[in-house]
Amino acid sequence: MSALSTQSWALPVEKRLHLYQPYTDETLDLMYYSEGGYHLDSLQRIDYLMRDYRTDDVMPMDLKLLDTLYELQQGLAVRQPLYIISAYRCEKTNRQLRKRSRNVAQHSFHLKGRAVDVRLPGVSSRQLKRAAMRLKRGGVGHYSRSGFVHLDTGPVRHW
Repeated sequence: MSALSTQSWALPVEKRLHLYQPYTDETLDLMYYSEGGYHLDSLQRIDYLMRDYRTDDVMPMDLKLLDTLYELQQGLAVRQPLYIISAYRCEKTNRQLRKRSRNVAQHSFHLKGRAVDVRLPGVSSRQLKRAAMRLKRGGVGHYSRSGFVHLDTGPVRHW
């Protein structure tokens, strides 16, 4: 038996997220996972920060999406927070945004808490896109004019 097949792969002991919601001026820097489990109180705080800030509707965010944000922050080795431009969106908000932009999908992953649009000051949106694509997790959209990157937990693809 090779050393590789007998090696024990340890999961991270803890996962932290550092997030900022510029439209509500809310910041979180917290551990949401440790010792093999997610922390319900931390997840609720993350869900609230990632709510539809236009209506205050809250949706539980997909844990895979949170883990993608964690991996993105780890891969970029950044200390500043990820700016959450848009996360959960209710139907009403999504309809309003669709009227203003053809880039808003009718059946958006945002409606299910499975997507987030992020920006990272000091890191170009192009660099952020490349880092996200290296993760090979879900969809990655680059909106260079607006300076943000879309991440979702759908099929692996990019645009």
